[in-house]
Amino acid sequence: MQNFKDLAARAAEELQMATQAVDPSSVLRFVEEIGRAKRIVAYGVGREGLMMRALAMRLYHLGLDAHMVGDMSAPPVGPGDLLIVSAGPGGFSTVDGLIGVARAAGARTACVTAQPKGSAAMACDLVLVIPAQTMANDTEPSAASVLPMGSLFEGAQYLTFELLILALRDHLAITPEAMRARHTNLE
Repeated sequence: MQNFKDLAARAAEELQMATQAVDPSSVLRFVEEIGRAKRIVAYGVGREGLMMRALAMRLYHLGLDAHMVGDMSAPPVGPGDLLIVSAGPGGFSTVDGLIGVARAAGARTACVTAQPKGSAAMACDLVLVIPAQTMANDTEPSAASVLPMGSLFEGAQYLTFELLILALRDHLAITPEAMRARHTNLE
């Protein structure tokens, strides 16, 4: 095995580069869109779904009406609502289908992706591009991440989402104490 510290340094550098390459104006548009949404419903598949779940949790900590598609308590969406999907490689059949359902119901749609020309991004009202290796390009000759498969994108999602939450917290004038007060006590 390669030296753990060397691998950790390279992975951290890759995550930093991917996160710093995110367009700040896109983050601001996401902040504004989330801030005005009546309710937010998030969706992603696999490990991207876990990152979307982490985002939904933080949105709840901010006091927003945030849910995950597939949870029994997920409400229907309609006008004034926002569906946020993750499609790192560009599109998934489930993601593309949910975008269609949300749009038909009058909800706005937003996509987090590494592939802005993918089917999900092209169908959404708003796109946040995180330029990082995903499962769509991890076997190409240009694949360079030390992290396996889509891990670079997923890790950059986590970091980008936490930074988005900080910007949203400021935008909504929510205090860290108010966020902490919404953290579960059932752990």
